[in-house]
Amino acid sequence: MTPTADATLRPIPFSPVTLPAAIDDLRARLRATRWPDAPAGAGWSLGTDVAFLRELVAYWADGFDWPAQEAALNRLPRFRADVSGLGIHFVHARAATPVAPALPLVLSHGWPDSFWRYAKVIPLLTDPGAHGADPADAFDVVVPDLPGFGYSDIPTGDPLTSIDVAGLWAELMTGLGYARFGAAGGDLGSHVSRYLALDHPDRVVAVHRTDAGLPHYQGDPADLAPEERAWLHSGAEWAVAEGAYAAMHRSKPQTIAVGLTDSPAGLAAWIVEKLRAWSDNDGTVESAFSRDEILTNLSIYWFTGTIGSSMRMYAANAAIPPAQLARRVEVPSGFALFPADLVRPPLAWLERTANVVRATEPARGGHFAAFEEPELYARELRDFFRPYRGR
Repeated sequence: MTPTADATLRPIPFSPVTLPAAIDDLRARLRATRWPDAPAGAGWSLGTDVAFLRELVAYWADGFDWPAQEAALNRLPRFRADVSGLGIHFVHARAATPVAPALPLVLSHGWPDSFWRYAKVIPLLTDPGAHGADPADAFDVVVPDLPGFGYSDIPTGDPLTSIDVAGLWAELMTGLGYARFGAAGGDLGSHVSRYLALDHPDRVVAVHRTDAGLPHYQGDPADLAPEERAWLHSGAEWAVAEGAYAAMHRSKPQTIAVGLTDSPAGLAAWIVEKLRAWSDNDGTVESAFSRDEILTNLSIYWFTGTIGSSMRMYAANAAIPPAQLARRVEVPSGFALFPADLVRPPLAWLERTANVVRATEPARGGHFAAFEEPELYARELRDFFRPYRGR
């Protein structure tokens, strides 16, 4: 779909360059880290493995080349634009050589990341012909940073909910000249994509998600299928065993934001543990992400100072009324449930909450599937959205 002539947004090309003094400050803080003790043999059982983290921090201080990684990210077509008074950073990568009108696609990330989540998959979606796929499956790809994440503005008032962000993305796509488009995402981005489909069904041709969020159900459990009841139970168990971070984000984000904004080692500990726990790996985080990939994600958080504002979105979403959570998505919906992702819903739940036209279980990948397995993720999107091109 070619952008229309009445596009109103005025995107400004954006290629940030971090000042040397900021890099020097980071390195000094890393070298001055005051390390905690750790029980012998604890490994990852009590949280981040301190021995692993010490090695990662040493490399961040004296081996990692942030300017090179920043320059690589700047090779993406990046922009900033005013959307309802907020400066929004986004990648806008047009289809390379579309055989047919390219389908616009807005990809929404989650926590703990940013547009970084989709950096590997963008070329596979905009130029499928160069990667062994059908050129007719090309997309115009838009990848925004959520407000308070990455290089988008931090909201100065109340933090925004996923519903609010969906409204911003609809305005962003209008401003770029796209009347109709697809939406996809995971984690917080799954919520945003869901509300895009719920609140703008006349514009979203189809929506693809890698999760259905944690379960919310206020009806009689007896009305659920056995596998749905089991899923509700497993969701509650997961919240007890793994959900302490989310409880902190929802209730007291400013408390931990002080430490994570001041200490890059603390920031690394908070995020790296999740990269390991939520990815498809052999027990070591570096089997899913290279050290440079991990530190690129961390450096975006560090240099933008957005760890606190990113966590506040959890507090905002916790106040979304239950009636909103119970709405059913009628826009054609697809799900790709990667094997190492968080609590994975049964098909019965997906069909209860959405108009499911496709649900798959790819062979590999976890919560960060677009980054962990970009080829598999790109294939999922190409296959799912193919029937909705030209609509």
